Amino acid sequence: MPGSFTSFVVLAEMRTGSNFLEANLNALEGVTCHGEAFNPHFIGYPNSTEILGISQQRREDDPHQLLAAIRDDADLGGFRYFHDHDPRILDTILDDPQVAKIILTRNPLDSYVSWKIAQATGQWKLTNVKRRKDAKAIFDTEEFGEHVDRLQEFQVAVLNHLQRSGQTAFYIAYEDLQDLDVMNGLAAWLGVPARLDALDDKLKRQNPAPVISKVKNPDEMIGALSGMDRFNLTRTPNFEPRRGPAVPGYVAGVVTPILYMPVRNGLETHVTNWMGGLDKVSADGLITGMNQKQLRQWRHSNPGYRSFTVVRHPLARAHDVFCTKILSRGPGTMKQIRNTLRRQFNLEIPQENPDESYTRPMHRAAFEQFLTFLKANLAGQTAIRVDARWASQAQIISGFADLGAPDLILREDELVEDLPWLARKLGRMAPGDVPPVPDDRPIALADIYDEKLEALCRAVYARDYLTFGFEDWARPEG
Repeated sequence: MPGSFTSFVVLAEMRTGSNFLEANLNALEGVTCHGEAFNPHFIGYPNSTEILGISQQRREDDPHQLLAAIRDDADLGGFRYFHDHDPRILDTILDDPQVAKIILTRNPLDSYVSWKIAQATGQWKLTNVKRRKDAKAIFDTEEFGEHVDRLQEFQVAVLNHLQRSGQTAFYIAYEDLQDLDVMNGLAAWLGVPARLDALDDKLKRQNPAPVISKVKNPDEMIGALSGMDRFNLTRTPNFEPRRGPAVPGYVAGVVTPILYMPVRNGLETHVTNWMGGLDKVSADGLITGMNQKQLRQWRHSNPGYRSFTVVRHPLARAHDVFCTKILSRGPGTMKQIRNTLRRQFNLEIPQENPDESYTRPMHRAAFEQFLTFLKANLAGQTAIRVDARWASQAQIISGFADLGAPDLILREDELVEDLPWLARKLGRMAPGDVPPVPDDRPIALADIYDEKLEALCRAVYARDYLTFGFEDWARPEG
């Protein structure tokens, strides 16, 4: 029942107005919102060290003790929770009817553009208009599709969980945040006697202009959105047509009726470069960034097409993501997760990019530490999200089923024969050669491989080994 809550959670995402909502909740006497209490990279706020006497390390060891502390505090306590926060406590929150669920949504296009501008300017909050930094976003069709899919997946999971447990939530749209009566209605629903006389005026809206004027490439944005059902974009709680989570990453031929459904494993560029050669275009000239409607249209227009995906040996795949996204620094790497792994999981890698002082033994030890982290991460024992780059390949492929499983599942070590064979099946009788996949840098897997790494990887990816019949990556001589 509304008003009988012991705590609350604001289920939101970045750039949805959650800071403003929190400021107004904290302005209510007897209410305390503790920021992003379960953000895997900090506790509460970027410069905080603890919440209610519980440190980030204690929370990492057992997140439920922080939940209990927030629940037992004298104030009605709560926090903001985003889709990539600690997954270990999500079911506990959603199962408990005494945890009030406040669901904050925003048009995903607005939140995406706002996020891109904040990335460009480095300004995530604005309290003084005179200090506002200005920039325009570059709209990326595939990235936007992935952004919407993440939001939709989380929203649907929350909605279905509440439906199954017979609960409801208090829904707030971004536009409602400026309505004093709505804010006081939220206070009444929470069972708090205090009311606001006025809304918080410290935080300022950063980008009030129309969204089309905030991007550098509006024509590309309009084209990408034209195939989407715009009337569902602001629907609460599920504000985007339900789509397969991997559709924006699908790659289709412009002439050859071939569809690549990638599993993130480091081979995507390798495969798409070869595909481009079939149609005499660069990889950028292939069809990407499709939504479900556009995928259906492509399929209808290409009878007899063939779809495929590529799986990679789990050890090679894990080593690739370690080298390219964690060990290295720079554009496209996982800087925040890298820093958290170094700080929270004692991952022994250089603070900057590795140089000549970084040795094979150091690399071998660090990669083993990373595999140990993956084992805990895939078992749901860490606060860091399970990223698509290291989620099990069997799980990713099973997610393709709603829109049609791939015709073929190819393997990295057979691409040299299998891709040309597939091309000839589709009428391309002289396909280009498939070049070998280059070794990882700065140190190749072959230079550190041993049975212990293989055994650890088998423990992490037992499902992939079983599903795809993977043997050892390399067998020691003798």
